[in-house]
Amino acid sequence: ARELQPKGIHVAHFVIDGGIASAARVSPEEKTNDKWLDPDAIAETYLAVHRQPRSAWSTEMEVRPWVENF
Repeated sequence: ARELQPKGIHVAHFVIDGGIASAARVSPEEKTNDKWLDPDAIAETYLAVHRQPRSAWSTEMEVRPWVENF
């Protein structure tokens, strides 16, 4: 990232820490319990990082489900 940032290339590391809801894995009823990551929400997060102004670039993003215990 440090090597490419001066060239205007935004490099970011994404950690997807949780199960991703898919039609093959998760029933529609189970998708609503916040246990699974929504693929559309993950895509929105990627897009938000892509659209960041260069004055405030993120280089790492962690995506976790709502119900995770800390």
